[in-house]
Amino acid sequence: MENQTPFENRLNVEELNHAAFRIKQEISKVIVGQEKVLDQLLTAFLANGHVLIEGVPGIAKTMMAKLLAKTISTGFSRIQFTPDLMPSDVLGTTIYNTGTSKFEFNKGPVFSNLVLIDEVNRAPAKTQAALFEVMEERQVTTDGETRFMEPPFLVFATQNPVEHEGTYRLPEAQLDRFLFKVIIDYPNLEEEITILSNAQNRENVKEIDEINPVVTADEIIRYQQLVTKIVVDDDILRYIANIVEKTRRSSALFLGASPRASLAVLTSAKATAALEGRDFVTPDDVKKVLYPVLGHRIILTPEKEMEGVKPETVIKQIVDNVEIPR
Repeated sequence: MENQTPFENRLNVEELNHAAFRIKQEISKVIVGQEKVLDQLLTAFLANGHVLIEGVPGIAKTMMAKLLAKTISTGFSRIQFTPDLMPSDVLGTTIYNTGTSKFEFNKGPVFSNLVLIDEVNRAPAKTQAALFEVMEERQVTTDGETRFMEPPFLVFATQNPVEHEGTYRLPEAQLDRFLFKVIIDYPNLEEEITILSNAQNRENVKEIDEINPVVTADEIIRYQQLVTKIVVDDDILRYIANIVEKTRRSSALFLGASPRASLAVLTSAKATAALEGRDFVTPDDVKKVLYPVLGHRIILTPEKEMEGVKPETVIKQIVDNVEIPR
């Protein structure tokens, strides 16, 4: 019997890496810079998690989500949240068909694969709550009947952090259903010059028309399943648990992270490892996803908020006081 090397049974993430490269290559035809943001979106995508995208108006929050959806041959829908939007406008409604003399359910726009919710904080709490079940359990229950979403199913939601008039703050339970909160900032000077130059050269061609699908829905599902098989050492599991547990005992925090946050860190770290071309998770993978995973799940004490302390600062202090696995 031939001797086997320890590497023979390892996962092959080369195809996944190549797909991610092609996706980024397509999106870079339109989006200038923002590599970190795009990496976070891809990480969440492979981890099968929803994303809250936050940034001021005009920095391509919606465009980036639309372009990412365009690179995948799958269903896409966009829902513009407004103060008068009702839950039935999102989920669907039952109507009476006079032709068949039966009640029929008309599916709402949430019944798609990739759902972009624009300005999610503009809808009232009742409409936001309509997303609870579909985001967590990938199903919609109406009139006593449960309808399941076709995989892959991911929600990208955008919100503006500076405009508060006519907005409704997302409750903690809603925020907790987003795997990542991704912050998009202004481009630097050179990137902005490139943006202007590209717009000048594009003439009458729409940005979205420059993007071609490069992966299928079935491939995405296969990559998501591959990510779940990434190897995680027991020491890494303890490392994640220690960090999250310390958020609950921090004197700077009014609310710490939940076990769902621990699971989010774990799945995100696996996806990060896969994108780095590895089939195992390192402490650096964990550190890389901590801020987008924990930033929107913890609440500072009123005293720390008044002092201007940022959640990222508290997270860094906690991480610095947890022993790194060797």
